[in-house]
Amino acid sequence: MATYDFVFSALGLEDWCSQGQSSSPMSMAQLLSKAKGGDGTEVTSIWDLPFPSLDALHKSCSAWPQSRDLTKGLEDGFLQIKDNLSLVLDPITQPLSWSLDGALYTMLHTPWWIVIPVLLAVVFFVTKSWKLVSFVAGSIVLLAFIDYYDYAMQTLSIIFVCAFLCVLVGVPIGIAMSRSDVMQRMTIPILDMLQTLPPFVYLIPLIFLFSVTESKLYGIAIILYAIVPVIRLTNLGIRLVDKEVIEAADAFGMTPWQKLYKVQIPLALPNIMAGVNQTIMMSLAMVVIASLVSAPGLGVLVLKGIRNLELGVGLVSGLGIVILAVILDRVTKASLARINAAQKQ
Repeated sequence: MATYDFVFSALGLEDWCSQGQSSSPMSMAQLLSKAKGGDGTEVTSIWDLPFPSLDALHKSCSAWPQSRDLTKGLEDGFLQIKDNLSLVLDPITQPLSWSLDGALYTMLHTPWWIVIPVLLAVVFFVTKSWKLVSFVAGSIVLLAFIDYYDYAMQTLSIIFVCAFLCVLVGVPIGIAMSRSDVMQRMTIPILDMLQTLPPFVYLIPLIFLFSVTESKLYGIAIILYAIVPVIRLTNLGIRLVDKEVIEAADAFGMTPWQKLYKVQIPLALPNIMAGVNQTIMMSLAMVVIASLVSAPGLGVLVLKGIRNLELGVGLVSGLGIVILAVILDRVTKASLARINAAQKQ
């Protein structure tokens, strides 16, 4: 008699349980008990009583499903709809592959003496700081000097495309959340789920849906992982706009769209830029993890250092990622400081 036989006996399910009974061999514990003169069943003390889980109940009733039946059912269900999902998602996500491939091709096939000045010009345009431009120039030159220029440019290309798409999609979602409490209640659970899922979990369904050779595989994973901050902070920033300012805009006869573009978004811009900063940082973190599914860049060198136990490669590539993170963080924070200073004037 197994531990939870009494449960099924009390419910009158003996016949149902016996239908799924199999002629499986006895366990070693049962054989030893039978050799000692017992009936081959284990006697469990209250101290060792197992939790009535699926597997524990299955030992008492072979017709009861096991935990592996649950996971196998989920896998079979996903595989059954995989082809239909791919048929719908492939055309929608194909532009993402084109954008990533185009950015990588452009960055790698443009001479360094054009790419570096353009990057420095962009840094100066958004920060107006020669000190920061000098820091970025020195960092890029250092990466190029140790022959990590191509890997760094690949990582930057992926971050630029994915962060841009996160802002392009996330800001309108955040605006919609700020204008509708129903939309906010519907979206927050999804954002909570995306924010708490381990990064590796994003890759599991995508590997089944898309080929590993397609750029959109890691692009979608990066976007799903990094889009949450810009949505949350856009919603928060617009909701934090003073009601007195909104009332003044109403008094001037502004339409809802005029209030949004001329009042709410400008006042919420510091929060939106803080969300952009966090999105860029999370994109960089996910790029390293996405190297497991063929994402190019410095993450490939980190993965190589782990697989081949090459300590130097892992440490230097990790340092390169830190340098890129500092560059992106300093540039976005400097642009945010400019926006805050402009609003205070």
